Amino acid sequence: MLVNAAEMLKKARAGQYAVGQFNINNLEWTKAVLLAAQELQSPVILGVSEGAGKYMGGFKTVAAMVRAMDEELKITVPVALHLDHGSYDGCVACIEAGFTSVMFDGSHYPIDENLAKTREVVALAHGKGVSVEAEVGSIGGEEDGVVGAGEIADANECRMLVETGIDFLAAGIGNIHGKYPDNWQGLDFDALESISKSTGGIPLVLHGGTGIPEEMIAKSISLGVSKINVNTECQLVFAAATRKYIEAGKDLEGKGFDPRKLLAPGVEAIKETVREKTRLFGGENKA
Repeated sequence: MLVNAAEMLKKARAGQYAVGQFNINNLEWTKAVLLAAQELQSPVILGVSEGAGKYMGGFKTVAAMVRAMDEELKITVPVALHLDHGSYDGCVACIEAGFTSVMFDGSHYPIDENLAKTREVVALAHGKGVSVEAEVGSIGGEEDGVVGAGEIADANECRMLVETGIDFLAAGIGNIHGKYPDNWQGLDFDALESISKSTGGIPLVLHGGTGIPEEMIAKSISLGVSKINVNTECQLVFAAATRKYIEAGKDLEGKGFDPRKLLAPGVEAIKETVREKTRLFGGENKA
């Protein structure tokens, strides 16, 4: 059931749990996430970066695939198809292509320009029933060509961004895309608490959900985080399961080279990751 993400995240904030965003890269990943969410009766967000959208043949191709699969698999849980770290042009293209949610990442602009462009995206998106995420501060590390310095968000700038009419907010609090280094200092909960108080109860987003300790996840949710993004972990488990299959020579047994068999272990690994994260975030049976 394709919906925008606004209502599911309002419910998550009120219910003190978080909805997982799991980035997709192809048909197999999409199917794995949808089936796992349906199994756990959890709402879910399918994240698509601009690079992944291009890889999969364009945003219209992605939207058509997700809508068809949602119907064919008889998915009844709420599903949002969301542009991750989108440019202004990317947001416009996804709104036109049939995405139900977009993230405009204007964190690299001066705050006045971020606010102005976010207002424009909100007007376009809300006119089509599409929810909007925005970002201030920045998420550390690199994901699919989007590089962040890891700046802690300013609570006042967060408040101004919320006033543009966005539906949920990503604010940098020391989180990082990709693997966390050994010298990582952890999340800045003082900043998160200040941001939560200044933004009037809007659902907050935690990017870089791979590798954050369970106790930090729980505390983040208690302070207003209602959406947690997971991408790197799915990539890692998919690669590991596929490597194990090939190193065991399974691709040389019978028709083990058939892509439906070759990719099956990775698909199951992604399903298990979605199950684990969904339960950790408290999203099971919240559909």
